[in-house]
Amino acid sequence: MTPSELLDYDRRHLWHPYASLSSPPPVHLAVSASGPRIRLADGTELVDAVASWWCVAHGHNHPAIVEAIRRQSERMSHVMFGGFTHEPAIELARRLAAIAPAGLDRVFFADSGSIAVEVAAKMAVQYQRAAGRPRRDRLVALKGGYHGDTCCAMALSDPDGMHTLFRGIMPRHFFAERPAVPFGAAWEADGFASMLRVVEEHGDEIAAMICEPVFQAANAMWFYHPEYLREMRRLCDERGILLIFDEIAAGLHRTGPRWAHDHAGPGAAVPDILCVGKALTGGAITLAATIASGRVAETISAGRPSAFMHGPTYMANPLACAAGCASLDLFAAGDYAAHAARIEARFRAGLAPLRALPNVAEVRVLGAVGVVELRAMPRAEDVRRVILETGVWLRPFANFVYSIPPFTTPDADLDRIVGALAAVAALPPGPPPEDGDFHE
Repeated sequence: MTPSELLDYDRRHLWHPYASLSSPPPVHLAVSASGPRIRLADGTELVDAVASWWCVAHGHNHPAIVEAIRRQSERMSHVMFGGFTHEPAIELARRLAAIAPAGLDRVFFADSGSIAVEVAAKMAVQYQRAAGRPRRDRLVALKGGYHGDTCCAMALSDPDGMHTLFRGIMPRHFFAERPAVPFGAAWEADGFASMLRVVEEHGDEIAAMICEPVFQAANAMWFYHPEYLREMRRLCDERGILLIFDEIAAGLHRTGPRWAHDHAGPGAAVPDILCVGKALTGGAITLAATIASGRVAETISAGRPSAFMHGPTYMANPLACAAGCASLDLFAAGDYAAHAARIEARFRAGLAPLRALPNVAEVRVLGAVGVVELRAMPRAEDVRRVILETGVWLRPFANFVYSIPPFTTPDADLDRIVGALAAVAALPPGPPPEDGDFHE
């Protein structure tokens, strides 16, 4: 099929994320990708300013990851994890346990970040039941949070966010207000008051707290004070509640340190369960992990049933685990905290002047994340024009235009990204989007 025939078939038959099938937005026909660039069928190259939804940590098609997948494919592409094990899974679990917070070394492999969150929630509920607290079967999450698009993950995401259409099929959980004290500001005594109220009122029903530590990503693009995490840990210890950190977007150096919760200080806010994904395989293939403490795993295993009740078909897929090992090798071999600091400095300097633009409400930067919050999003066709004119791939949503680039993006391309963000921020506001919160 010719490129035009491929695009025509796509338009008529393929659903894309957060898009209408009857009036789909234009899409670009990608034919290859390398480093920070995506190449289109017409020869155009776009700098990937969003790391293909934040997972392409080392750049596209990194040769070490490609080679790891190739070698593994010659031996075994897949085998069920029920009744079998294999070296890639064991090795990846070993490497994850070595870099996870102290005490977290029991690894459950999942298909995606959303499933990793579902697994964490189920672990928390099964833990409480095994501990003799069966009434604790709900979680408390944060407004402004996002944990995925599967049912349980949606139910733990912002109740007023993008998933309101599906409230009828979601389980009901408790929500504290979005942490109000920004990252870098002075901590305020009442900064944890909302969570305290929720736990005081419903503590006997709460199995776990869950949050995206420091960086609320796909619903709010918000950086909050790490003292909030220390308060969460203290309250969980007092009330027998588990603490789950969803580091799927923020983990593996995206905010600077290896884990976003490290901003709270060494050992100051260690979770009981940690969810990891996105950058885990460097964006080469889908894989996530839910890492639990020995206490959580042993309590579940001492209960009835003693088996943890979850098991995806592609759990611990050998190809994905091989990619994960190669990705973690790259993180270990390079100074990714320095990469994040370099990107942060470039974004701070380049994006600060945008605060003076009339349509800019706020500019926020932390680690390898730069966010421009607009008062109103420009028209989609104007944003697409900026993408093609600047050669920078952006994916704005709600009122946010942002960049979360591959860590290895060179300075010249970071400057191009800043220019593209500035060009979008300078556009006149458009009408509200008709189909939900997402915006091409």
